[in-house]
Amino acid sequence: MLRSVGSIVFGLAADRYGRKWPWVINNLLFIIFELATGFCNTYEQFLGVRACFGIAMGGLYGNAAATALEDVPPEARGIISGMLQQGYAFGYLLAVVFARALVDTTSHGWRPFFWFGACPPVLLIIGRLLLPETQAYQRRMAMRQDGDGIEKTFFREGKVALRRYWLMLIYLVLLMSGFNFMSHGSQDLYPTMLRNQLEFSANKVTVTQVIANLGAITGGTVVGYCSEVFGRRLSILTMCVLGAALIYPYGFLKDERIAAAAFFEQFAVQGAWGVVPIHLMELSPAGFRTFVVGTSYQLGNLVSSASSTIEATIGERFPLPPTASGVQRYVYGKVIAIFMACVFTYLFVLVLIGPERKDRQMTEGDGIEEAVYPTKHDAETGHMREAKGKDGSLNREISSTESDPKPKQDTVEYKTATAPGGATA
Repeated sequence: MLRSVGSIVFGLAADRYGRKWPWVINNLLFIIFELATGFCNTYEQFLGVRACFGIAMGGLYGNAAATALEDVPPEARGIISGMLQQGYAFGYLLAVVFARALVDTTSHGWRPFFWFGACPPVLLIIGRLLLPETQAYQRRMAMRQDGDGIEKTFFREGKVALRRYWLMLIYLVLLMSGFNFMSHGSQDLYPTMLRNQLEFSANKVTVTQVIANLGAITGGTVVGYCSEVFGRRLSILTMCVLGAALIYPYGFLKDERIAAAAFFEQFAVQGAWGVVPIHLMELSPAGFRTFVVGTSYQLGNLVSSASSTIEATIGERFPLPPTASGVQRYVYGKVIAIFMACVFTYLFVLVLIGPERKDRQMTEGDGIEEAVYPTKHDAETGHMREAKGKDGSLNREISSTESDPKPKQDTVEYKTATAPGGATA
């Protein structure tokens, strides 16, 4: 729940103050709370620290998407989107491996896993400090400075964006609910199914999970690239169909062959996810891109957070004979299959009726600029426009890219008026 708070706070901060420093502060808080988790001794302490961790965790997605994709050329957006999103799958793969290596292998039990988790963000902070602000954000700031002050203009943009985008925000939350149900519904209970229903050893569970995440990484990157050719929506729809077709082997195979089904099922699931970052970016208002992308993602995550609980609760209605040691067993595969069939259907319909703005210029504001400062910066070209005066004088455009200060070199272009009969003045 508190991830949504983080996405709002750090999303607005990134849209107002830039991508860099909110990102750095966000990751510093992430490190602090991740380390603190490993030192908790009571459930109350653990719950409090993880609640704070949720705020830090929630602020990362929108900023990462904006930083990675705002300045990318249109022809490269798809593959970069897929590579960015599969950082999740790669991180999940590393988590599986390091959990096997660090959890219950020392006298500290589970704690080293959280201490180790605080290390990668240090590298992210160092890398981000070496990079400048995105060009899209710099152009946005230049426009705000030419307005009635940065703060006043920022809030005015927000009012206009909310008035024009409220329906899109609702759609994006519903969309991300479907996507998060798809990923959590196919992943969260799956290791439990392998251990409990199929009685796989810890090593076999780890191998199956690694193979599944290799499929996820491959699918996200490949389908992200293909979305540049076939479009965002068609790519997602195709993966929904493929994922639905693979539900049976994914949930019902009972031996090592299930690893192949897991590879291709996660290829489909994360293939669809590989399109998500750029699809959200292209549907979001330019001035509040970090906030909209991050908040829609985290609210969708909140809606879907009960996925594994729903599956586990329903799974208890399909018991199996207990193990020799008396452990209760359940047919989780059947429940996962039914759950995923519903999710794929929901997501297919929602994407089918939804919008797409592939190859949109990232500086386009859908008329927000015209409503906030109609006579100021042109968001895409950087030209200054002088409005037509009350005396009826003609408009003129003065290029802001003219670098020669000599008066005789100034470029002034007067628009011509066409008189009746075709003559021009």
